[in-house]
Amino acid sequence: MRIRSTTVLGVRHNGEIALGADGQATMDKHVAKSNVRKVRKLQDGKVVTGFAGSTADAFMLLDKFEEKLNGYGGQLRRAAIELAKEWRKDQYLRKLEAMMVVADKDELLVIAGTGDVLEPDSDVAAIGSGAMYAQAAALALKKHAPHLTARQMVEEALHIAADICIYTNHNLMIEQPS
Repeated sequence: MRIRSTTVLGVRHNGEIALGADGQATMDKHVAKSNVRKVRKLQDGKVVTGFAGSTADAFMLLDKFEEKLNGYGGQLRRAAIELAKEWRKDQYLRKLEAMMVVADKDELLVIAGTGDVLEPDSDVAAIGSGAMYAQAAALALKKHAPHLTARQMVEEALHIAADICIYTNHNLMIEQPS
């Protein structure tokens, strides 16, 4: 039985960053849980992470990322690159099926198991089942509703994704780095 879940979206807009996710986890064709917490704050709230994929794998990566952050003095980009390098090299970690969006007050990055650390060109990062719906909605909001805050854009884009994607719900959690 395959577990599917999640839409995670990060937006950088007008000098602020917001990161949010829905709360749904789906097993096969059934909603297994509707209020999963997929967004976490690290480093006393200075770093926000969101994850998609297998829950156990995502928590393993979250722990590894936190280790890297602590080891590199909270430097987001350096920690992300070091995690991606280890993820790519380590035989056990390579089998993990998860992705992460990470952000601090200045940067928004996607970390993938392929060894990629991506900084989105459009200041919109999305992962998970409903990623393309949320990304399209966020890009449209950035273009046509620039008066909205990053948090408002994340909220509205995730609601739009939830209206379209059966693996995404309206139980949202949105955080911003301090």
